[in-house]
Amino acid sequence: MKENNPNRTCLVTGKEQNKENLLRFTLTPDREIIPDFKKKLGGKGFYISNSRLILEQAISKNVFKKLGKNIKIAPNLVDIVENILKNRALDAINLAKKAGVLITGYEKVRENLQKNKVAFIIEATDAGSDGTAKIRAAAKDTEILTLFTIEELDKALNKINTVHAAVLKSEMANMVYNQLKKWQNFNS
Repeated sequence: MKENNPNRTCLVTGKEQNKENLLRFTLTPDREIIPDFKKKLGGKGFYISNSRLILEQAISKNVFKKLGKNIKIAPNLVDIVENILKNRALDAINLAKKAGVLITGYEKVRENLQKNKVAFIIEATDAGSDGTAKIRAAAKDTEILTLFTIEELDKALNKINTVHAAVLKSEMANMVYNQLKKWQNFNS
């Protein structure tokens, strides 16, 4: 019988964590290490803590030798992982928009905060200090994630001047939140 344990051990730190907090990689039959965050690729899978620093340590200290000989690692593996996580987070935001659970614009965000409909807020990293102060005052205890520039949010949402957005309370909110946090945690 298969055990349904959501924990895995980080190859670098040796610490056991919930696999949702880890990055999964696969060792292909060609002995190449590739990201497998959707857990769909064949080959031997292993996990590393969701941290740029720990991934860089894994590469610099050649931790992958634990997997055997002749391991191939792309010289830009950290950048590849960063781009995948960033794109998955932006795609999740876009999906929320398509599902109708993402609203944009300070006034709409403020209105929905007053109605207690907001799961969390997304604010552009380059938002003006006046708008930032207003949204923080309106948000009270609602979490605000500041991860992307206006340009990045505009591109993801096919909009212009996206400074403030809110994901409404819904089943989809958890998925979007998890993708955003995974991206944030990788870089913290």
